[in-house]
Amino acid sequence: MRVSFFGATRGVTGSCHRLETTGGTVLVDCGIYQGLGSFEKNREPFAFDPKTVSAVVVTHPHADHIGRLPKLVKDGFHGTIFMTEPCRSLSRIVLEDTASILSEEFERTHMEPLFDQTDVESVFHRVKTVGYHEEFEPVSGLLATLHDAGHILGSAFVTLRGEGKQVAFSGDIGNDDVPILPNTEPLEGTLDAVVCESTYGNRLHEPHADRRKKLVKHIKGIVEDKGALLIPAFSIERTQEILYEIDRILLEDLKTNIPIFLDSPMAIKATQTYRHYQQYLQFNSDILSEPDRDFFSFPNLRETLSVDESKMINNHRPPMIIIAGGGMMDGGRIMHHLKRHLPNPTTRVLIVGFQATGTVGRQIEEGAKTVKIHGEDVLVGAQIDEIHAFSAHGDRDKLVRWLTSGTGDPSQIFLVHGDEDQKQGFKKTLESKTGSTVVIPEIGQSFLI
Repeated sequence: MRVSFFGATRGVTGSCHRLETTGGTVLVDCGIYQGLGSFEKNREPFAFDPKTVSAVVVTHPHADHIGRLPKLVKDGFHGTIFMTEPCRSLSRIVLEDTASILSEEFERTHMEPLFDQTDVESVFHRVKTVGYHEEFEPVSGLLATLHDAGHILGSAFVTLRGEGKQVAFSGDIGNDDVPILPNTEPLEGTLDAVVCESTYGNRLHEPHADRRKKLVKHIKGIVEDKGALLIPAFSIERTQEILYEIDRILLEDLKTNIPIFLDSPMAIKATQTYRHYQQYLQFNSDILSEPDRDFFSFPNLRETLSVDESKMINNHRPPMIIIAGGGMMDGGRIMHHLKRHLPNPTTRVLIVGFQATGTVGRQIEEGAKTVKIHGEDVLVGAQIDEIHAFSAHGDRDKLVRWLTSGTGDPSQIFLVHGDEDQKQGFKKTLESKTGSTVVIPEIGQSFLI
């Protein structure tokens, strides 16, 4: 059994890991790169022949884990793609949206898009859904099981057993105390190797209770200052958690009728999927006892699906809250709102997720005084704050607990999905707390298990 790394080795995005056995070859995830240099990286040929891949196991539907699946199919992959049922629904939303963005890029640049809607449809002709704990055989002699990762709806980590070995791929491991998701399941048995994310491997999130206090503080602040609260949020999971938290705040902590705009077509569609698959969710309060029996809506909320509806937000004077994609401030409708409101000192920007190197979000997070949006220099006059407790990723302590939740320490741990400082810090932590051999692989490297 051999594992090789073809993405997410020098940063967080571009997940793509290959497991070779005598029975065939399996990819775990096939995502796009985001941030600095991503345009060129995503268009590079795969470092392996897609025709030689027998199956793909998908951990969850974020673009950095599924975004190159259509390219994989387009380039010759003809095997089966395994994922959970909610993951299938959300993956379609993500990939169709990505194809639309690529089509718009083509109209501006006349460069051939990475893939189109036909390629997206080809992906779903190859998808087979499996349930959590439902053993399946992606290639002959290799048994696989998906376990709830607690990261987003339908997310999983995968264990694979064959040739006398057992390995696990984390995908992305969820945060603690997420109000709408089950907890991350523990590892089972003795692992010969674990490929583990390290997005926040050298960082601790603030306590869960603090995130609600901070959110209440900022909502009160914009009411008093008559300002705008901009929340750039990933369409899947982060948006739903924020809507749920605001719903709780308006019921229990703060009475206000200020408008709250959900300005993201993908987030609106994804929220409908969350409603449909609510049997996979777990709430920390009895939401079904409310009059509307809905956990992601409230009287103040206005969903702006069309472009014209989005533009109408400009007719509203603050105070108001705008939740919009993209979460890294590297595109999407949030850019228009940033351009309009960022120079104003009564504006507050709340960063609630990871910001990749090279994105406007990372620049703002690191204290830039001006940023370039749509080719123009925009002054950063707004108040900037972060709530990492809203992150869908577990922090250092959560990852350590998960990695040591099996029977004994894994023999080997491979760290991926992290900036260099996060991986190096996490490596030192693991070497001091476990008996595992900890490796930070480079792109293209292979290891025998």
